[in-house]
Amino acid sequence: MSQASPVVFVVDDDVSIRESLEALLQKAGWCVETFDSALKFLARPPVVVPNCLILDIALPGLNGLDLQKRMVVERPGMPIIFITGQGDIPMTVQAMKTGAIEFLTKPYKGDVLLQSIKSAVERSKALLGREEEAQILKARYADLTSRERDVMSLVVVGLLNKQVGSRLGISEITVKKHRGNAMRKMRAESLVELATMAKRLRLPQAPAETLVLAK
Repeated sequence: MSQASPVVFVVDDDVSIRESLEALLQKAGWCVETFDSALKFLARPPVVVPNCLILDIALPGLNGLDLQKRMVVERPGMPIIFITGQGDIPMTVQAMKTGAIEFLTKPYKGDVLLQSIKSAVERSKALLGREEEAQILKARYADLTSRERDVMSLVVVGLLNKQVGSRLGISEITVKKHRGNAMRKMRAESLVELATMAKRLRLPQAPAETLVLAK
């Protein structure tokens, strides 16, 4: 997904602005989709490729700032660049606080906009990359047996094989077997890497009584 062709979305009710932006962005090599209202844009299903949104403030129905608030909840991974002819300091502050990466006023410089788009798409690509990695980790974790998960949850907090065996009521040799299987399936080269994976998966921490037993 993170390596797929990026898409730049444009939402502006001025047809001349949409057409000029589309021409500029296509000339720069971007794939572009334009919309004349926030609601029409929201009706378009989310994409799973690097992307960004160029958004006007004054729009019919749902305005740009209100659309941004919805995007934070519904499509939090999409970077937003505001372009407006009616901006002021309070609007700029609100947009930036809500997460916009740029706030440009019309007339804008084409090279400035293109650089902003490049930065926005790179941010989107990085986020998609992290999401892809998270999905891969989840798939690997789902492939573990329940016992392998039990062992993994204990070894990543620093318990020794003997302590894990005592906690789970199994032999140290069996712990080593499950630990090895877990590391192989998770493709972890070390316990430190396995612990990092557990943290990224937000796995439940071992209960306090487990840590007491380790002392």
